[in-house]
Amino acid sequence: MKGLSIVIVASFVVSCTGTRQLPAPAAESSLVPDGKLWSSLFQQKAAEYKALCLQAYNIARFRLDEALKNPSAKPKAVVTDIDETLLDNSPYAIHQALLGKDYDALAWQEWTDKGIADTLNGAPSFFNYAASRNVEVFYISNRKEAEGKGTLQNLQRYHFPFADEKHLVLRKDVSSKEQRRQAVAANYDIILLLGDNLADFSSLFDDKQTSDQRAGTVQQLAAEFGKKFIVLPNANYGGWEDAVYGNNYNLKQKDSAIKSNLKGY
Repeated sequence: MKGLSIVIVASFVVSCTGTRQLPAPAAESSLVPDGKLWSSLFQQKAAEYKALCLQAYNIARFRLDEALKNPSAKPKAVVTDIDETLLDNSPYAIHQALLGKDYDALAWQEWTDKGIADTLNGAPSFFNYAASRNVEVFYISNRKEAEGKGTLQNLQRYHFPFADEKHLVLRKDVSSKEQRRQAVAANYDIILLLGDNLADFSSLFDDKQTSDQRAGTVQQLAAEFGKKFIVLPNANYGGWEDAVYGNNYNLKQKDSAIKSNLKGY
């Protein structure tokens, strides 16, 4: 099985690059670039991934309809993340992995400035449905404010509703989204939150936690998932990966951290 996985990944690399061979990864990691290729392959080619996205957005529509039955003194709103929640950035992950690299801020902005990321299955349909029910959409993202132009172009390319400066809330200084969520909540009744990372939903996930601690916090909020919290799958990156690295994303021994967190038999 291990040999088959290697063959599949190698075939995938060749199909993406023609005759170009995968460069030697950075000395501190060999697993990470290969892992990004594998998770991106799943994101781009697995019908199961597409089904999971549709499942999330189908549940979101059902929950939105339920929430609209309850009167509110404030106008209703949905708060959503962007990356791997409604836009697919797997081409960026592949670009970096084929260079033997992981995330890089400059390369990331080069990608977001293009404004060409495709959408996740079910995303445009759901958010336009919300708009048709007089529910406003706020895009709270940890993209930096310098990425605003490309981000708006990307949202507008696929006709997402409320794709304007008022509804696009980007990161200024801190990564926590709690203050930005509360700013929306001051004027709106937030009926749904959508995201691919647990910090998209609650400040309880803002603190640097171990994988076990994150799992414990999930159990505390178990009743909210599939109700007010709608989670999209992301095997490429996120708080789960940070926890594996001991919340030190610049860790040089990432391969060792990954292996020490794996459970075999």
